[in-house]
Amino acid sequence: MFQTVTKIELRLTAQAIISRVRSKWGRPRHLGTTLQNTLKSFVRFTGNGLHSGKPVHMVVRPASADYGIWFRRTDVLIGDTMVQARWDQVEQTQLCTRIVNAAGVSVSTIEHVMAALAGCGIHNALVEIDGPEVPILDGSSADFVQAFLRTGLISQNQAVRAIEILKPVSVVRGDARAELTPASEMHIDFHIDFNDEAIGQQTKGLTLANGSFVRELCDSRTFCSQSDVETMQANGLALGGDPAENAVVFDGDKILSPGGLRHTDEPVRHKMLDAVGDLYLAGAPILGRYSGDRAGHSLTNALLRELFADPDAWRFVECTPSMAARLPGAGVHLAEFPAVA
Repeated sequence: MFQTVTKIELRLTAQAIISRVRSKWGRPRHLGTTLQNTLKSFVRFTGNGLHSGKPVHMVVRPASADYGIWFRRTDVLIGDTMVQARWDQVEQTQLCTRIVNAAGVSVSTIEHVMAALAGCGIHNALVEIDGPEVPILDGSSADFVQAFLRTGLISQNQAVRAIEILKPVSVVRGDARAELTPASEMHIDFHIDFNDEAIGQQTKGLTLANGSFVRELCDSRTFCSQSDVETMQANGLALGGDPAENAVVFDGDKILSPGGLRHTDEPVRHKMLDAVGDLYLAGAPILGRYSGDRAGHSLTNALLRELFADPDAWRFVECTPSMAARLPGAGVHLAEFPAVA
């Protein structure tokens, strides 16, 4: 999460790309397909924003088929309060993923709840929030996932559609690289390299099916170096960060957070969690392999923009049960939720 991002240039206007996206949807055919899911009931969350430090209340509500994921700012009383969770709504900002509508209304630090929605196989939801930043909770997706699975899901009357990657697409920025390549399942490979000895170089690969997001990634917390905390807080950021509550803080070869790590490779797992959430801004699950080398929020969003700028690089497919079984959320149930420290 804690990574500086830069502004990128687009090859096509957002509207031109969106028109191409819409032309690929077609009419759903239900026979032999897997149906979309939403929550059985609403779920409430209360906490503080990671960067603002301000208290926030959030309610995730069920939504109709083909609705997608939308955020609504309940504290904004005039103008457009709705912000769609979509790649072309992302504003290039520091340290998190922020979406903003045409009226300038924004919601930031959405990546952890987006990862939970993707990892639980929730395709449609309305997220109501009374502030500009999603609550950080414990710094991972665990609280979101546990609440969603306890509430339960219901199937809807429209087919699940996935984005199938047809040819390699990549973006490079300095030493960082992100790539999508064709694959019959959603798979993530990630490599990180940090100066702090307690982090160092870490590499992990994971196929995101059969509940693997819930078992392997959802409880991995955001992390940073102690020197970064001091710099961010001096600039009015990370004001809600607490190494005892919602972040893993490293200082050289030391782990400053009480209780240590939940996994020996928790940092790279958290980067994978972030990628799951940022990729869900594609508007549908992805059938393909994502590879990230020192990648962050900005680079993953740049990758989605590069993908949708090339109509020959992807297509929508209606998911048969065998396809859906290879996507995040397949086979998920509460019994697989990890024991979180």
